[in-house]
Amino acid sequence: MANTKSAIKKIRRISKQTTVNKARKSRYKNALKKMNILIESKKKNEALKFLPKLNSELMKIAKTGIVKRQNASRNVSRITRKITSL
Repeated sequence: MANTKSAIKKIRRISKQTTVNKARKSRYKNALKKMNILIESKKKNEALKFLPKLNSELMKIAKTGIVKRQNASRNVSRITRKITSL
């Protein structure tokens, strides 16, 4: 357990940030799931419309450091390839 005043404040801040990060990560995962559902159901037009939103969501997550930039870029690249192959 934290002993100093600053350590107690840090724990409080970390717990708040953890809830924010979890919410952001769930939005990211839900966006990926939605895109995968569109791809599996072969709805190319809807997937193309949703792609910029997904890209924006992934880059926001990468910018805040929840996932690495390379991870987000890789996901966008793979999804784009899947859409073009439809």
